[in-house]
Amino acid sequence: MDVQLKRGLLDVCVLAAIKNEDSYGYQIIKDMKPYIEMSESTLYTILKRLENMNMLTVRSAEHNGRLRKYYHITPQGIQRIQDFKEEWEEVISIYRFVIKEDENHE
Repeated sequence: MDVQLKRGLLDVCVLAAIKNEDSYGYQIIKDMKPYIEMSESTLYTILKRLENMNMLTVRSAEHNGRLRKYYHITPQGIQRIQDFKEEWEEVISIYRFVIKEDENHE
């Protein structure tokens, strides 16, 4: 898969994972696992990028005597998910065009 396309998809997946409630790294990976495998290093790179793009904010809170970073989606992050949903319709249309010839030969 094209690296830029995959990067954009993963960004939206991470935003979707925290859309309904704040979460932390390990929980995000766990929530996404049924749908997509992601390493911790990939996740934290994405989280940092999304923070720099103002799509999420980070706060630290103590949990069992340790500091844990919690991620919260911003209005810009919510808008990115909405934009993705709208863009995805175009991607589906392109996919249908590409496979059209395959279907005609079956």
